Formats: sequence, structure tokens, C-alpha cells
Amino acid sequence: MLATLLSACTTLTTETCAKGEERVVNDLIYFGTAKPADFVTPAEFDDFLRTEVTPRFPQGFTTWRARGQWRAADGSTVREPTWVLSLAHPDDEASDRAIGELREHYRQRFEQESTLRVRHTACASF
Repeated sequence: MLATLLSACTTLTTETCAKGEERVVNDLIYFGTAKPADFVTPAEFDDFLRTEVTPRFPQGFTTWRARGQWRAADGSTVREPTWVLSLAHPDDEASDRAIGELREHYRQRFEQESTLRVRHTACASF
């Protein structure tokens, strides 16, 4: 199975974009909302977007609500409301560093064990 997954990644990176499209990285960042005493509210998440995400990615992004399940460090299964952030950006060190900062700031600010990042290449046009 790992070989299949790795070959799929190779296929994505060698794909040629159509005329008028450019190669971008599309990151999906999954932000859990369960805190020790309560949940991250929509207002708190909006403030995070305004103060942390927008300054780093002013060209734009998309968010949506989801429900997630994951295994915590203690082995328990956690089910919680989740926010998903989709970012299409250049494949560069500055963007990668900015995403790392976002994830760490969210983890600290909202007392999270971790966040999930799913990264893939894509072709995009406006």
C-alpha cells in the first residue's frame, strides 16, 4: 500500500498544468476545536483567521466546518467538531514556514495536542 501511495505522489509532482494554470501547493489544515474546558467558538476561530492566517496568506483561503476523529497520545479516541483551512500557495520556504507557524500558534492558543496537515500539488487558475 505504501508503494501505491508513494507512486501517487510521484504522479502528482510530474503532472503538467494546462495553459493558463500554474503549479501550486494545496494544503488542508485540520484544526480540532475541543479544549480542556470547552470548545473553540466560531468567534475565536474567526479571530485566529483575522490575526494569524490573513496576514500570512492575504491572497486568500477557504474554510469549512467538519467533524473529525483521531487517536490521542493517551490512546483514547477523540471525536470533535473541526475547522478545515484550505490554502493554495507557491511551493516555497516562506509559505511552508508560515503554515508551520499557524499550526503552532493554533496549538498553543487553543491548547491542542496537534493539528493535521495534508499537502499535495495542484494546478490552479483564476
